[in-house]
Amino acid sequence: KQMASASLRAYRDGPDTAAARRQIVVDYLNSTPLAARPGFGEVNGLGDGLYAWFGSDLAQVNRALRASPHSPEDQAAKARFYKQVLSLLLAQRRPAHYLAVAGRDDLEALTDSHLRLLRAAGVIGAGLAQAALAQRLQFAAEPPTRADVPFVDQKAANAMRTELLRLLGLPSLYALDRLDLTGTTSIDLAAQGRLTTELRQLTDPDAARDLGLYGFRLLDPNRSGEPLVASLTLYERGPGANYLRVQTDNLNQPFDLNSGAKLDLGSTAKLRTLITYLEIVAGLHDRLIRLAPAERKLAAANAAEPLSQWAAEYLLTGDVGLETMLEAAMARRYSASPWERFFTGGGVHQFANFNADDNGRVMSVAEAFRNSVNLVFIRVMRDIVRFYQMQGAPADAILEDRQHPRRIDYLRRFADREGTTFLNQFHREFAGLSPDQVLDRMADEVRPRGARLAVIFRSLRPDADEAAFAAFLATRLAEPPSPRELARLYDGHGPDRLNLNDRAYVAGLHPLKLWLATWWQEHPGAPRSAVLEAATAVRQESYAWLFKTGSKAKQDKRIRILLEEEAFERIHAAWQRLGYPFDHLVPSYATAIGSSADRPEALAELVGILLNDGVWQPTVRVASLHFAKDTPYETVLAAAPPQAVAVLAPAIARLVRKAMVDVVETGTAVRLRGAFGDHDGAPIAIGAKTGTGDHRRKSFGQGGRLIGSQAVSRTATVVFFVGDRLFGNITVYVPGPDAEGFKFTSSLPAQLLKGLAPAIRPLLDEPGMRTADAKAAGGGA
Repeated sequence: KQMASASLRAYRDGPDTAAARRQIVVDYLNSTPLAARPGFGEVNGLGDGLYAWFGSDLAQVNRALRASPHSPEDQAAKARFYKQVLSLLLAQRRPAHYLAVAGRDDLEALTDSHLRLLRAAGVIGAGLAQAALAQRLQFAAEPPTRADVPFVDQKAANAMRTELLRLLGLPSLYALDRLDLTGTTSIDLAAQGRLTTELRQLTDPDAARDLGLYGFRLLDPNRSGEPLVASLTLYERGPGANYLRVQTDNLNQPFDLNSGAKLDLGSTAKLRTLITYLEIVAGLHDRLIRLAPAERKLAAANAAEPLSQWAAEYLLTGDVGLETMLEAAMARRYSASPWERFFTGGGVHQFANFNADDNGRVMSVAEAFRNSVNLVFIRVMRDIVRFYQMQGAPADAILEDRQHPRRIDYLRRFADREGTTFLNQFHREFAGLSPDQVLDRMADEVRPRGARLAVIFRSLRPDADEAAFAAFLATRLAEPPSPRELARLYDGHGPDRLNLNDRAYVAGLHPLKLWLATWWQEHPGAPRSAVLEAATAVRQESYAWLFKTGSKAKQDKRIRILLEEEAFERIHAAWQRLGYPFDHLVPSYATAIGSSADRPEALAELVGILLNDGVWQPTVRVASLHFAKDTPYETVLAAAPPQAVAVLAPAIARLVRKAMVDVVETGTAVRLRGAFGDHDGAPIAIGAKTGTGDHRRKSFGQGGRLIGSQAVSRTATVVFFVGDRLFGNITVYVPGPDAEGFKFTSSLPAQLLKGLAPAIRPLLDEPGMRTADAKAAGGGA
């Protein structure tokens, strides 16, 4: 059908197909492959070939070839261009050979032979042929330079090209650029242009003043003057789908901060934590409301964790509705004291509030969310963890009963997990070392004592004789042992006399390190996977003390770590259902204040769910695809997004939206109050959650004393909604050591959003789908 269609198309203008045939030739000349040149890239088509290989402009070449020469110089120019064109047409047979330096003499000879043939056939005149034969092909010494387009101006196009890779299942942008494809995107190009311009001008004093940022330090005065990075993602909620309207930042690099980063976004994690807390309350309401009053009273008395106890006691007052109970949950009060120590994340931690005035207060969850009080949400997260720990086999029963059948399972899991961690560390240490080098490293690691060195040598060289052992000690000990002592050391410290744990104890080494050093002698350079497989039983053996210890507290500590990790696996599943983008949460209460990181784009998606009463809608970035226009292969595809899915109770979504509005009205985002003015005589509702991430690498000395703190990055963000349609995220970020020179908080992105409000406002006043075309072909979009 396609071939028949192509044949019919040739007769569109009547029985004379000369024009159609000519166009086929032109299309071929404009797409013929002509190798690639370093510094320029792939070369396709006669025009690019002339420019890349000879530095000639196609328009100038065409003018010269059409014109009649009026002087010897004109004739020489016409001949030069004619020979260049002819050489490229011939080079397409073997472009990688003929256009390379080593093949250019061959191309010269081939071109000259065809010039003679063309003259003999009367295709070109003798004068043009003679003038062309008199000149050698002059290739450009360096590839022509291309004007660099700032990456900032390409962010939207690059985002669409990345989306096309996903939609079409293509392996690379190179493959995408081979397609004749026009795509229609949801990006609002006018808004994208306005907001990109504003972000690029952040460091201009006049522009910063116009945005209300005059009092903020946007450059680090102690360093190179690099500005902080600011990014903005903006979506519009539509029927059945959300539409990406703006995706921009001022980072002049290909990396997209909105969709590609994993950032510590600080207290925005309280938004996810609050939703999880309210989902637990809603689940308890659904379960307990079905019970008779006497059964609720029994449930309250037997509850093993605070949330279940509170819910059962609250419902003893009567059959209250879900929304009433959720409001009551928001009114529950917690201490904001920072002086309590929390066992979480495998150790004991203390946390601090941003505002020290909150330290002595007791406040509601709603107030803590409004003012972003850390210690309240640390304690909320502790209640969430305790709730999940009581699901299935109750944690209290496992910890209280020394004979509980699941205790041994947890201890074995702990031994396997921690043993794996140590083996990974030791494998990295031994990587690239020979068996002899491992022996030397182990000997250098311990104090030079006879028993310690004996354990190491006899473990790593079990078949070596006493003479080799004596030679080894002679290089390590200041005074060699007597023959009797040498024999005692040799005979008493071999693998046949002591087990792994005893030998490691004598040597002062971790048992798994001693085992790996021994195993390495027979398997040098073994991959990590082979090490872990070989050490399956050894990991359990090295933790035999844990199974036999008379200290229940030591066992309980390790079981608590695993119970907490299990709880965070359940929390992670709840977060992933609402768009959390990563496959792991840090099992620590600090996740409530940002330690597990997030992604600006994913936070915006969460707000989209809240704005849509708990219903997840797919995000449309590319609305339609038009392949091979005006060819037999022409195909048009329209977006068919997946069905929307209810993922959150509407009552929870409404309550959290109300809490976010409260953050703007009287809380940490109060700068945004009234920022977008009125609509139809009523103030436009704005909701937000702020967060500041100060990511540092800290060093501690004896007794937990802080001895060093190095900035890794600093981030501040505001995730927001405006009205009932627009939502998004605005983030400012400073990577690396430069972050040390910045002290901004989330007030900076809040003020920046307020300053950008006039550029965003037209999107509120023009509802409906606004589209623009983006063509993905020929290396551009």
